[in-house]
Amino acid sequence: MDESQQERILKASTSPSLSDENTAQPSATSPSQHHDDNLLLLPTELQESILVAYRSIGIGTFGVVMRFVGMPLEKIALFMNSSQVTGKHQFAQSIKLTFQKGVLSPYKVVGPASLVAWFMQYSVMGLAFQFFDHALSKALGVAPVYYGEELMEPPPPPSSSKKDHDATHQLKSITKTILAPILAGSLESTVANRAEVQRYYGPTKLATIESHLKWNPAARFCGPGFLSNAMRNVIMCNTSFILTPITYKLYYPQEKKSQGSLFWFGMGVNFAGNAVAITQQALWGRGLDYAVYADGGATSSSASATSQVARNISYSQVIKSSLQKDGLAAFFTVPKWASRILMNAPVQGSLPWFYNNVLPLGEDSVLGVVRTLYGKKEDSGKNENGCAIS
Repeated sequence: MDESQQERILKASTSPSLSDENTAQPSATSPSQHHDDNLLLLPTELQESILVAYRSIGIGTFGVVMRFVGMPLEKIALFMNSSQVTGKHQFAQSIKLTFQKGVLSPYKVVGPASLVAWFMQYSVMGLAFQFFDHALSKALGVAPVYYGEELMEPPPPPSSSKKDHDATHQLKSITKTILAPILAGSLESTVANRAEVQRYYGPTKLATIESHLKWNPAARFCGPGFLSNAMRNVIMCNTSFILTPITYKLYYPQEKKSQGSLFWFGMGVNFAGNAVAITQQALWGRGLDYAVYADGGATSSSASATSQVARNISYSQVIKSSLQKDGLAAFFTVPKWASRILMNAPVQGSLPWFYNNVLPLGEDSVLGVVRTLYGKKEDSGKNENGCAIS
C-alpha cells in the first residue's frame, strides 16, 4: 500500500460522516456546544436537568426585571383591552387611568406576590416548553426545535433519508410541534393567570368574587378568564419558541445571521404574533369586566357601573355583546395592538435572542461547577469504599 492510499484511509477514518443516521441529534435540553470533553463524564440525565434548571431560572429572572420596568405599559395595555375605555382617544383614556393616582402608581400594585408570579410565569414557560419539546421528541422519535448555535448554522440540506420523507414521521413531527406550545402555554396560564386577574381587580375584589361564586379549589387556583389567557399564552409561546427559531434557521439569509439580526427578527415575529394574541387579550379583559359589572363594564365611568355582580364568564355572551356595541374594534384596533406591542415586545420580543444567544454563554461555566462538585462526590465515595479495616 503506497503513502497516498494510507493517507486517504487515515482521513476517512478520522473524518465524521455527514450521512451517519445513527448520530444522536442534540435535544432541546442539550448544551448548544461544549468543547470540554470532561463535561461528557456527567450522567446524561443530570446534565440535562442542570441545563433545564439553569435556563428556566435565567428566563424567570429576565422576565421579572423586564416586566417590572415595563409595569406602566402593562397597565396601559390592560385598560386598552378592557371595556373601561370606549369611543375616541382610547389610548389617552388608558394613560389617564394608568396614572390617575400618580406617576409611580403603576409600580405600587407590584408586591412580592407579583414578583414571584412573574418569575414562575417565565421560568415555567421556559421549563415547560423545554420539558414538553424534549419529552415529545423522544417519545415520537423526532428532532427537537433548534436551539442556540444551531440557529446560526446553515439550514440542513434536503434529506435523502426515507425516514424524513415518510408521512408517518412528518405527522409525528407536526403533532409534536403543535402539542408542545399548547401544553407549555396552558401550564404557564395555570401558574400566572390568577396573579394577573388579581392585579386587574385588586386582591379584595377578587376574593369577593370567588366567595360569591363558591368555586372549587381547582377553579380558584386557575382564576377567572383562564381560557382566553391560555390561548394568548399558547400564541406567544408559538411565536417565541417555534416560529422564531424555525423560520430564522431555515429561511433567514445565512450571510446576514448574527446576534443582532436574531434580536430584530424576533421582535418582528413578535409584532405579528401580537396581532393575533391581542384578540385573546381583549377577550380576557372584557370577560373580567363581564364577571363583575352588570353592563359588562361598558359604562364603568357612569353611575350604572356601580351595579356590580359576581357571575361566571360566558364567552359567547361577551363576544356577542362586544361585537354588537363596538364591532370588530372590540377585539382589534391599531391602538390596542400598539399598546400590546409596547407592553409585550420588550420582554417577549427579546426572549428568543436572550434564550438562544445569552443563556448559552453561561452553560459551560454552570456545567463546569457541577462537574467539579460531582467529581468531588465521586472521589469521596471512592475513598469511603476503598477504606480497609485492619
